Amino acid sequence: MLNPSCKSTLVLCLLTVAANGDEVSFNRDIRPILSEHCLQCHGFDADKRQAELRLDTHAGAVAKLPGGKSAIVPGKPTQSELIARITSADAETRMPPVDTGKKLTQKEIQKLVTWIKGGASYERHWSFNPPNAAPIPEVSSKVWPRNSIDYFILARLDAESLGPSEDASPNVLLRRLSLDLIGLPPTLAELAGFERAWKDDPQVAWASTIKRLQASKHFGEKWARWWMDLAHYADTDGYTIDYDRPHAWRWRDWVIDAFNRNLPFDQFTLEQIAGDMLPDAKTEQRIATGFFRHTLSNREGGANLEEFRVQKIIDRTATYGATWLGLTVECAQCHDHKFDPISHREYYQLYDFFNNADEININAPLPGEQSRFDAALVEYRRRWHELVDPVEPQLNAVMRKWEQLMLDAEKSPGIDYKRDRALELLGILWGAGYGEGQLEGVRLTRIPFSKRTQRQKERLLDYFLGRGALGLEQEFKDLKLYELRNKIAELKKTLPSLSRPQTLEVSMFPRQTRISIRGDFRTPGAPVQSGFPVALHAVKLANPVPSRLDLARWTVSKDNPLTARVFVNRIWQELFGRGLVTTPEDFGAQGALPSHPKLLDWLAVDFVENGWDIKRLMRLMVDSATYRQSSHVTHEKLRRDPDNVLLARASRVRLSGELVRDAALVVSGLLDRRRGGPSVRPPQPANVAEEGSYSAKWETSTGGDRYRRGVYTWIQRVTPYAQFATFDLPNPNRTCSRRDRTNTPLQALTLLNDPVFVEASETLADRLLNENKDADDEQKIRIGYRVCFARDPQSSEVARLKTFIAGRRKAAANRKPVSEARPREWFVWREVAVVLMNLDEFITRE
Repeated sequence: MLNPSCKSTLVLCLLTVAANGDEVSFNRDIRPILSEHCLQCHGFDADKRQAELRLDTHAGAVAKLPGGKSAIVPGKPTQSELIARITSADAETRMPPVDTGKKLTQKEIQKLVTWIKGGASYERHWSFNPPNAAPIPEVSSKVWPRNSIDYFILARLDAESLGPSEDASPNVLLRRLSLDLIGLPPTLAELAGFERAWKDDPQVAWASTIKRLQASKHFGEKWARWWMDLAHYADTDGYTIDYDRPHAWRWRDWVIDAFNRNLPFDQFTLEQIAGDMLPDAKTEQRIATGFFRHTLSNREGGANLEEFRVQKIIDRTATYGATWLGLTVECAQCHDHKFDPISHREYYQLYDFFNNADEININAPLPGEQSRFDAALVEYRRRWHELVDPVEPQLNAVMRKWEQLMLDAEKSPGIDYKRDRALELLGILWGAGYGEGQLEGVRLTRIPFSKRTQRQKERLLDYFLGRGALGLEQEFKDLKLYELRNKIAELKKTLPSLSRPQTLEVSMFPRQTRISIRGDFRTPGAPVQSGFPVALHAVKLANPVPSRLDLARWTVSKDNPLTARVFVNRIWQELFGRGLVTTPEDFGAQGALPSHPKLLDWLAVDFVENGWDIKRLMRLMVDSATYRQSSHVTHEKLRRDPDNVLLARASRVRLSGELVRDAALVVSGLLDRRRGGPSVRPPQPANVAEEGSYSAKWETSTGGDRYRRGVYTWIQRVTPYAQFATFDLPNPNRTCSRRDRTNTPLQALTLLNDPVFVEASETLADRLLNENKDADDEQKIRIGYRVCFARDPQSSEVARLKTFIAGRRKAAANRKPVSEARPREWFVWREVAVVLMNLDEFITRE
């Protein structure tokens, strides 16, 4: 252990070094150090706080400790116990403890010393302060900037003695913009039209192309997909059984339509959080709440109904926090958040908003469904009464007995295993295979018989006859209910179904939310009611207890410091390859600091002041000089800024799995551009899905459905579509704010051998041969490059492909033609198509 004089010497040395350094900022320099090394034990979580020391507040840091010392003595680092501990050579006293594996660097220690010497001032965490639109900065060049974004980017580059890159070529810009805005490469006609317009007036050509692409119905298809990641969308329940949810796509189509019609983000938010509670809520607004219906449903035998209901609420609370607030609120499920000012109690106040929302599927017929249903309903009801009326008194008595058993099992479980099992089956099997709310049947048993609608009576009777015999076997036998069940089952086949999308609605039977001790629902603590984290903005409410609609309004309040920042950052991430904050799910103390904080705030304020207009926000970004830069990188820029944090160039971005497939379908001419409708199953081996789930059946779609866009592909939660998974489809079991981008041999093998890409390369060969019969090899190569890459090939590329073609012609000389439309020459061009579609450029947004 160092003696006191040695310690003082070390600190004095650090003081000398620190005095010559840059000015220290608490949020930029000190909070990340404390968050990484100290706050887990000395932070916001009072129950887990060690040594009565709190370092996340100034008052806690300067307070006298039990031994009489203070962790921080402002202006006096040599008297600050914090400095003594982090510089100690004694393993027993050094902080962080040796067993954590953490140790501060000399640079970090120097920053702490400088900070304390300067007075150890604290700042509120940057993201909890309201965004402030800073003045447009002065920059070295007035020529390069195209709009306000560029001034902020150039100011940072000036400070780093770097300059921006030149514009990318017009062809690269068109392909980049098309892939970014609609997720599809440009067609030959679009390319030719853009080239002509660019020659006449580049600015007009660029502006008109942005307008055209944002007006495209494909715009919503592209932008819905990343929002679906946040909701962790899937077409099945999850867990081992993984039953289908055949109407989940109705929410997906709502999102596509919302982006296409440029629904302002505040309204977009209101409808998804609480669309059912809006005045005179429309069907589509209720469907919007399906955002929160993509939680998993456990329909396995033995599943505890309350346990897995609670898991859904936990999921919804975390998904809300990550999506709109950019906070890891789930870290406060078991105790106070260790890094951010969210208490254990406040977590359950947020939880309460979703705890008092029920899963309900609603009748929302598609065109033609209601008329067919109504036409058949009269006869159905007549025959239903013929079957039921003769035994109605006895049947009602047995059903009331069964319903009472369900209510008793819910209130007093563990007394009668048969009634417990009957309740379990009601919760597990209700609506299985249809995506119905699992506890909707349980809820129906609580509604007095006289207050049920006719349709509710019929649905409950259908379930009772099919599954209600457990414990009532003799009554079923005496009343011949098994025979009645079979007759009604046959009768149901005559009644056309109505689409029933998944929604949330206010609980018919309110629940009292309690804090779960250590996060365990089996050990309830103090009761709580819905509320908001006090560390964020205050809110005035008309009612003492805020509703889910109040939560939605609070979320998009102009006073909320997070929502606009989080959304703007996500759009930036999609268009530039990385966010201004690289942890879009975490704007808290453990998250990354913004690379351009003034730009982020300026964009957030501008977004709100201009009506939360999503298309305008995107237009501002893609119309910037920053966006139009070339992705070519010099050795100096790569050395200085390998991750392109400073944006001195454009970033090359590997396309998502969906867009890789879409691009292959576009260039081959196979893409079916129909929009909306039920999810489809493109070709893949059936056992990919079937071996992962008991209930999955992968029946490959036929006709044009084989060639629909990736956003319409069926997502089997347990075994997602293999090609997408290979290209980093996120886990559909939890919310995802940013996808991984890997580079693996399996991806190359997929592009070479997957049936979709094999067929696409074969059809591209058809295009090159049959649409250009009089073209020579060089002309066909040029067309292939323009189709696949929206540019003309370089002379060296033409030469290499000519050599390749000559070799393939020799290899094909003895092959039999496939057909008249596919002669021997077709084999040559099929290989050329494979080469083009397997180049890095094909799957990359330059």
